[in-house]
Amino acid sequence: MNRKTHYQIMAIFLLFFAITSCKQEKKAKESIDEVETEITEEVVQPKITLEKLEGSPAYTDAALILDTSDEIVAKKSGGMDFSFNVENYELGAQTKGLNAENLANSSKGQHIHFILNNQPYSAHYEPNFKKEIPDGIHHLVAFLSRSFHESVKNENSVVVRKLVVGEKPEDKLSLDMEAPTLIYSRPKGEYTGKGRKEVLLDFFVLNTKLSKEGNKVRAKINGEEFTITEWVPHIIKGLPMGEITIQLELMDEVGNLIPGPFNKVTRKITLKD
Repeated sequence: MNRKTHYQIMAIFLLFFAITSCKQEKKAKESIDEVETEITEEVVQPKITLEKLEGSPAYTDAALILDTSDEIVAKKSGGMDFSFNVENYELGAQTKGLNAENLANSSKGQHIHFILNNQPYSAHYEPNFKKEIPDGIHHLVAFLSRSFHESVKNENSVVVRKLVVGEKPEDKLSLDMEAPTLIYSRPKGEYTGKGRKEVLLDFFVLNTKLSKEGNKVRAKINGEEFTITEWVPHIIKGLPMGEITIQLELMDEVGNLIPGPFNKVTRKITLKD
């Protein structure tokens, strides 16, 4: 073999090696891209959004009445009887409309949300019931609720009372019943099936109004932050499965937390298959 032929063979070999290496490199890159795409698809979560809930019956003339003074005094803790009057509203009835079909809905119908010291509410489908109240000075809020747990929001749909229970009750909350106050209502508990796709966010505000220029509610949902400037119910969409953390804060016009024992509250709910 002469030198010229030897160089030609070497050139062909090098060209073949280069082409083969390029093909292998391209194939390896495509494989890596596919793996990265698969990983990306696995970790992407739907975006959490907050939207106003519309379409609920207004019940503008509905009323919840408790015929007592603004301060209820009981010398002993234990079972306390509550006898409410309800006007222009039917407890136990199913609220009409699509919201009852799309949201988590009580099969027992419309009811009263009874909230002591901004703790999770108890639902009552009759106007008369007994509740265990411990010693102390307590803040009671009760309001009418639709069957899918949206509160009825008018000046007559809510009852607010101070409960003074025991011989020497302590005011551990330093209550000011006239101060701007945020009361948490929904969401609550576990959500399964269709009811987990749209989750109701609802609360009550007392002694204040919400506006873009004034007081606001800041909601943090699994770390996502939203500012609510209108007192209306909302729907949370895009929640992942599992445990969800929800925090509500009542803020002033410049974004500072308004003082009060209930104006910052955190709750957890769970979404299941």
